[in-house]
Amino acid sequence: MSGAPLASRRGPALDVAVVGGGMVGAAAALALARAGFATALLEARAPQAWNAADEVDLRVVGLAPSSIALLDETGVWASIRESRSGPYAHMHVWDAETGAAIDFDAAAEGRDLLGHIVENNLVQWALWQALEGAGVRRLCPAEVRGLEVREDRVALELADGESLSARLVVAADGAASPLRAMAGIAVRGRDYAQRAVVAHVATERPHERTAWQRFLPSGPLALLPLADGRSSIVWSLPEAEAQRVLALDDAAFLQELGVASDFRLGRIVSTTKRAAFPLRLQLAETYQADRLVLLGDAAHAVHPLAGQGVNLGLRDVVELREVLRSARDAGRDFAAAHVLRRYARRRRSADTLDARGFDALARVYAWQAPPLVAARGIGVRLLDRLTPLKRRLAEHAAGL
Repeated sequence: MSGAPLASRRGPALDVAVVGGGMVGAAAALALARAGFATALLEARAPQAWNAADEVDLRVVGLAPSSIALLDETGVWASIRESRSGPYAHMHVWDAETGAAIDFDAAAEGRDLLGHIVENNLVQWALWQALEGAGVRRLCPAEVRGLEVREDRVALELADGESLSARLVVAADGAASPLRAMAGIAVRGRDYAQRAVVAHVATERPHERTAWQRFLPSGPLALLPLADGRSSIVWSLPEAEAQRVLALDDAAFLQELGVASDFRLGRIVSTTKRAAFPLRLQLAETYQADRLVLLGDAAHAVHPLAGQGVNLGLRDVVELREVLRSARDAGRDFAAAHVLRRYARRRRSADTLDARGFDALARVYAWQAPPLVAARGIGVRLLDRLTPLKRRLAEHAAGL
């Protein structure tokens, strides 16, 4: 998309300016526009057009029922599902050291599916395609260089010298969020000193609409079911080991991956190119500043072992929409500090519990001492038998 003309940048008064057009930012802009807020979306680079003839994007997301419900409400889920999505009804998680396993089954939860595996760029492209029809003003390329908080709005200074203002600014500009830094919000966390190696592989046996995850001493390996019958792998490894695996030729990589997956789906018979991205736990100290809130990775980055990163971001979107709509419908300033605090408290509390839970799980599976490994195996087997607790975990992951 070419740069927006000057008139559209000045345009009518805005209720909300969303900065960052990834999946979470685009979903926020679309959801808020459909809720009746005059909304603009600012993004430095337009997403690459999705095409069914292209190879499946290496970055995929496991969309939980709560995320699918939001995408359905905003009118994009049907096109995503019909384009290319991998539904899964089962999840099998097992420990390489003890063999202890836990199974989740949609039918046991009274549902048809646990979720869908979908390409990141398909979700983002579908959202972008829907923005204009919802009345969202797309400013792209647009880069925010500064912000000034005024009594009733925030003025954003753009890199091209232009400016615009809105009653509320939503920072959805990623884990390195420049807006978060401009607002003076600090972050806490830790670097896992790991990378997630990703690729799509064909296997000797079908994936059976099941998400498979094996916890190894070096980190978890997930095989996620794609629509075309292949599996997407997310293999968390220490930095040096990830670099070594990336450098393997295909034959050696297929063999090592087969061993790591315990050949659960038989031999790994082919692979796409591989990529890797660093893993970090990061939480913003607050999700709110004057007339500004954080969403998605700008607020939280979590370990991918539970596949919940984007789902947490989309739950941020739902909470923000409901808080803002409730205040507006009651005739209050929806960007007032006390209103934004309600959103910030609820979501930071929920996200912190999830992020710390994922972090604790990663630490538990990193245990090497034999007594601790044995205790872990007993705990996993016990959890698999505790149906009510297992159901609560499944419902939480689904966002229900």
